[in-house]
Amino acid sequence: MFLRRKVSAVPSGSPEIMIVGLGNPGRDYEMTRHNAGFLTLDHIAAEENIEIKKLKYKALIGNAVISGHRCLLVKPQTFMNNSGEAVREISQFYKIPPEKIIVIFDDISLPCGKLRIRRKGTDGGHNGIKSIIYHLNSDNFPRIKIGVGAKPHPDYNLADWVLSAFKKDEMEELKKAITKATEVLPFMLDGEIDKAMNKAN
Repeated sequence: MFLRRKVSAVPSGSPEIMIVGLGNPGRDYEMTRHNAGFLTLDHIAAEENIEIKKLKYKALIGNAVISGHRCLLVKPQTFMNNSGEAVREISQFYKIPPEKIIVIFDDISLPCGKLRIRRKGTDGGHNGIKSIIYHLNSDNFPRIKIGVGAKPHPDYNLADWVLSAFKKDEMEELKKAITKATEVLPFMLDGEIDKAMNKAN
């Protein structure tokens, strides 16, 4: 989706912040609405000249230094509904508390291309977030919500909708949201969630 630049050196030291993009592994799901988190994380990785390809703790991971913070970029490979398994294992190994875990995921309550930042909160009906809250035993982690649009009509099957591919015009809006998410991320890494919220609007 986005061009990658030359890969930079892997930073030394233990990561202090985990940035998690949610999605489903496999080519069949690559460009679906439920994979907005994966797509955003791929863009962040490309901007930081790193790759997310090491398979460890039920996830693909990559190391980066973003705005002076040592970060671990994480794409759980457990499928969406069990995302919390990978997040818990990584957070326990590196001793990263929930408030230092930023989760990026799709939100059907937002129009495609819209962005919303939250400091913490409930799962809002999102199974990936529900799994993370369960396995961390905490909802105290910041989130970046990527709007993917609501179901075409109330009777439309939710699973079919989130596993459907973005339309061509929606892809343009999605790219804008992903770019903005990348721009506000440094504020979140600095703990300036309110500033990130203002920039996202």
